[in-house]
Amino acid sequence: MKKNSKLGLSDKMSDIILLVIIIALMIIIAYPLYYVLVASVSNPYDVYAGKTFLLPSDFSLKGYKAVFSDPSLYTGYINSIKYTIIGTIFSVTMLYLTAYPLAQRDLPGRKYISLFFIITMYFGGGLIPTYLIVKDTGLIGNMWSLFIPGGVSVANMILVRNYFETSIPHELIEAAQIDGCDKLKVFLKIVIPLSMPIMSVMVVFSMVAYWNDWFTALIYLPKPEMAPLPLVLRNILIKSSASATQASTISGGYAELNKLTEMIKFASIVVAAAPMLIIYPFVQKYFEKGMMAGAVKG
Repeated sequence: MKKNSKLGLSDKMSDIILLVIIIALMIIIAYPLYYVLVASVSNPYDVYAGKTFLLPSDFSLKGYKAVFSDPSLYTGYINSIKYTIIGTIFSVTMLYLTAYPLAQRDLPGRKYISLFFIITMYFGGGLIPTYLIVKDTGLIGNMWSLFIPGGVSVANMILVRNYFETSIPHELIEAAQIDGCDKLKVFLKIVIPLSMPIMSVMVVFSMVAYWNDWFTALIYLPKPEMAPLPLVLRNILIKSSASATQASTISGGYAELNKLTEMIKFASIVVAAAPMLIIYPFVQKYFEKGMMAGAVKG
C-alpha cells in the first residue's frame, strides 16, 4: 500500500509539474499576441517606453479608424479571401497529384523523380529569371501568377507522401483493385476519405501562406485593385509614413502623424492576423494526428 501511495503521489507531482510547464509555455506563446493587441489601442510612445504591459495605456482606436477608413481595405479583404480559397484548392490538389503517385512503390523512376523534387528545395533560378518566365507566359497582372509558380510545396508534398505510405494500408488498396476498382476510383473513394487529417493540415498551411503573401502580389499584380490585404495594409502604412514626413516642417504636426503611423503598424498586424486566428481552432483537432502521421516514416 505504501508503494502504491508513493507511486500515486509521484504521478500527481509529475502531473503538476507538467501542468506548470504547459501553462508557462502557453503564456510565453500567447503573450506576444496579446501584447500586439494591447499596443494597437495604446499610446505608441508609452509602448516603446515599456509602460504598457498588461493593460492599454492612453486607450485610443485611432489606428483602427485610420485602417478601416481606407476604402481599399475592403477590396483587399475580398481579394485575399478569393486568392486564399482558390490558391488553397489549387495547392492541395497539386500536392495530392504529386504525392500519391510518388507513394506508389511500383512507380517507374520513383527515386529519381523524388530526387528532382528535393533538389528544387535547395536550388532555384532566383527572382529575376522567375519573373521573366512568368512574364513570357503572360501571367503578369493575372491572379494565377500567385499560384502556378509555387504551386507545389516540396516539404508539404513529402509530408503527404509519407502519410500515404504509412497511414493507408496497401492491402486495402489491393483489395479494392481486386474488387474491380481502377486507380482513379481507389484514389477518390479510399485514399481521399482516409487522408482527411493530413489534408486538413495542408489546407491550414496553404491558407496561412496565401493569406500572408504580399511580396508575390507586389511583383506580379501591378493593378492596385488586385492587391491582397497584406499589400493594402502595407500601402496604408507607407502613405501614413509619407504624410508624417511631409508634416515634419509643421510645428506639432509630425509628432501626431508619427504617433498615428505607429498605431497603424500594430492595428495592421491585428487586422491581418484576426481571420486566421478565428479559423484555426476549427481545424486544430486534425493538426496533431496529421502532422505526426505525415512526419514519421515507418
